[in-house]
Amino acid sequence: MKKLFTLILLMGYIFQASAQNTPFDNMVKANAGRLKTDSIRKADSIKKAMDTATPLAYADFSWLNGNNRQTSKLLDNAYFTGDFTFDLNYTQSTNHPNDDLTTGSTALARNGEVDVSMINVGGDFHYDNVRGRVMLQYGTRPTIIPRNDYSAYRGLYDLPDAYRYLEEGYAGYHFNVWHGINVDMGIFMSYIGLMSYNNFENWSYQPSYTSDNTPWFFNGIRVQMFPSVKTKLEVWIINGWQSYGMYNKMPGLGFAYVTQPNQRTKIISNNYFGTDVAGAPDVKRYHTDNSVEYLYFDAVNQKGPGIKRTAFTLTADFGFQDGNAPGGVVYSPFGKNASNFMSAMAYNRVWFGDQAKWGWTIGGGVMSNPSRYLAIVPTGLATDSFIAASTPGSKMAGWDCSTTIDYSPNQFMTLRFELVHRFMDVPYFDGPNGVTTGPGGNGYQTNPQTSFNPNSYIPNPPNIVNAQGQTVPNPNFIPFDLVKNDNRFIIALIARF
Repeated sequence: MKKLFTLILLMGYIFQASAQNTPFDNMVKANAGRLKTDSIRKADSIKKAMDTATPLAYADFSWLNGNNRQTSKLLDNAYFTGDFTFDLNYTQSTNHPNDDLTTGSTALARNGEVDVSMINVGGDFHYDNVRGRVMLQYGTRPTIIPRNDYSAYRGLYDLPDAYRYLEEGYAGYHFNVWHGINVDMGIFMSYIGLMSYNNFENWSYQPSYTSDNTPWFFNGIRVQMFPSVKTKLEVWIINGWQSYGMYNKMPGLGFAYVTQPNQRTKIISNNYFGTDVAGAPDVKRYHTDNSVEYLYFDAVNQKGPGIKRTAFTLTADFGFQDGNAPGGVVYSPFGKNASNFMSAMAYNRVWFGDQAKWGWTIGGGVMSNPSRYLAIVPTGLATDSFIAASTPGSKMAGWDCSTTIDYSPNQFMTLRFELVHRFMDVPYFDGPNGVTTGPGGNGYQTNPQTSFNPNSYIPNPPNIVNAQGQTVPNPNFIPFDLVKNDNRFIIALIARF
């Protein structure tokens, strides 16, 4: 019994000794405590930084197509941030049109000439949660972009001229809810089609069909909501699809969802519903536009030559018009009266060289648009015939590709060289004899019925109604020259401050 009692005492002593901390044990526990505290502090610091970060700008997203790569502005203070762009280009087509025009593009206007495409002057006002932006635009793009807006023919006051030189103009209020809620009214950029209206932010100069044939601007009210720094939800109540006024009584409705879950990924979904056929309120338009951008290699912090970054974009659109218009005209998503829009585009971008000053982009897209309801209407003498042929079911499909080399010596300038090929299965691009005077002409407007028109329209109907009310061929019809292919090079100089 005595031995058993001694054994129990001995085991208790050993257990007590093992439970006591040695100096080494104490040091390990202390270091573990510090590491845990440092980890908590670091996590708290990251959380605080994320909580105070600008939404969708919590990391380096300068690689994104359609995103401004600048980190600073020359004019920036507590009340105003300036924004100034100078976009100049020279382009030449192998068609060599005699009237020096470029058709079917929202980025290019004049062929074989130095063109002041766009000069932007303006910026953002901000004070005590009140916000406003004004961007004035001058050059050829202010004429190109609104010329397809037929809502201006409803009523008076010449809306294209009234708004022509205003790229963006809105005012609003910022609510300190979530990571911010902005409510704005005016003209603002539309985001549909991935590419930015400002070519300084894009990987290429001539947009693919998807971007070229979808809106650059909306006119109305938008509500931007940022539930987190990685997500934006935006709602639109607007006059219409890239229009200053309303085609009918119902406004256009839409929303955008944008998420940037990490530094390498951006996902966008834009969706729209409206009645945008002039004088046909029963015809409804639906459109969805979806894009993903992904940075799949990133070594931008490495010094010296070599590839610094690589990224790609994918975009797919689908839309259609459905309903009955006056005169027994039927619009349907598919079939003999098809009025739809299906398109896709993809681009790959490589940044290389010291400080990633060089960039190379290759990409293109496809488009099918029977009834041509989103097509950019050719200019000049071709306008009437193209519109007359743009009926439900009329075919129009094509593809394009381009390759671009950029040199950006700093964040304020880009020098760009680009080769572009575009094809359409109907005559669409300005041919050698132009769209101004017809075959054998010299490219100058000679129609005596026409003086300068800001919409670049020359009356040239292929058919007219005679005194007996019959539709007959127009004896004064002047032919024009459109072709199915366009090959060109572009040199552009874009500076932004």
